[in-house]
Amino acid sequence: MKKSKFAIIGVSLKKDWQLYSLLILPIIYLLIFKYGPMIGNVIAFRRFMPGGNIYGEEWVGLHYFKMFINDPTFWNVFTNTLLIGGLTLLFCFPMPIIFALLLNEVKGKKFKKFVQTASYLPHFLSIVIVAGMILQLTAVNGSINNIVEFFTGEKINFIQQAEWFRTIYITSEIWQGMGWGAILYLAALTTIDDSLYEAAKIDGANRWKQTLHITIPGILPTIITLLILNIGSFMAVGFEKILLLYNPLNYETSDVISTYLYRVGLESSNFSYATAIGLFESLIGLVLVLSANGISRKLTERSLW
Repeated sequence: MKKSKFAIIGVSLKKDWQLYSLLILPIIYLLIFKYGPMIGNVIAFRRFMPGGNIYGEEWVGLHYFKMFINDPTFWNVFTNTLLIGGLTLLFCFPMPIIFALLLNEVKGKKFKKFVQTASYLPHFLSIVIVAGMILQLTAVNGSINNIVEFFTGEKINFIQQAEWFRTIYITSEIWQGMGWGAILYLAALTTIDDSLYEAAKIDGANRWKQTLHITIPGILPTIITLLILNIGSFMAVGFEKILLLYNPLNYETSDVISTYLYRVGLESSNFSYATAIGLFESLIGLVLVLSANGISRKLTERSLW
C-alpha cells in the first residue's frame, strides 16, 4: 500500500530527528524576527498613534497609499531608487562573473590566491568604515581631488554635487562586492568537466570560444539563480551606505525609498505612512521576482521554482 506524504515525512523525522532538530533555532528566528513583524503591516491601513494600540487606533483604508501617490517627494525618491537599483544591477551584477572568468584563466597559484584574498577583503569592512573611506577620498583635499587638480588645475566637491553621487555609490559597490560575489561563480567553474575543454582544443577552439561555448553555459544556472534573486531585491538599495553618504545638497539623486522611510517613519514618527510605502515597495519586489522567475523558466527552462 502506498504511503501518504505525511507518513513519509513522519518516518523521515523519526529516523533523522537529530538533523531536523538543528532547524529549530533558525525556524524560531524566522518566526519571531521575519514573519511575526509582518502582522504590523496592518497599520498601513490604520491610523497609528505612538503610545496607543500597536495595531492602530482606527481603520483608514487606503488613505496613506493615496498620500504617497500624490506626494511629489515620494515619486522623486522612487525614481532615484529605480535608477540606482538599475545601475547596480547593470554594473555590479556582471562584474563578479567577469572577474571569476578572468581569475579562472590565471595559472600562477600564488598570484591567484593573493588576488582572491585581496578582492574578498572589502566585503568584510564595516559600511561605516567604507563610507568614511569614500568621504575621505572624495573630499576637497582628498586623494582623488589631488589627482584631478594635477591634471585640470581645479578641484571638484564630489560629495556635495548631486550629479556625482550615483557614480560614487556604484563604484564603491563594485569595489566592495566584486571579489565576494565571484566566490559562487568560481565554485561553479570547478564543476565543469575538463574533458569538454580537451575536446574543444582538439576541434581547434581558442580560449574565447571555449569560454563562450563551455564555461558560460556551465555556470549559466548559477547566473540565472543569482540574477532572479538580485532582481527581487532590486528596490532594496543599500540603506546604510546611502544614509552615511547622502546630505541635503545631493538629495536630488541620492534620496531613495529606504532613506525616505527612515526620515518619515523614525524622525517624523509617521509610522502608518512609512509602513504603507514599505508595503508598496515589498509588493513591487515580489512582482519583480515572480516575473523574473517566470520569464527565465519560459526562455531558458531554468528557474528557482
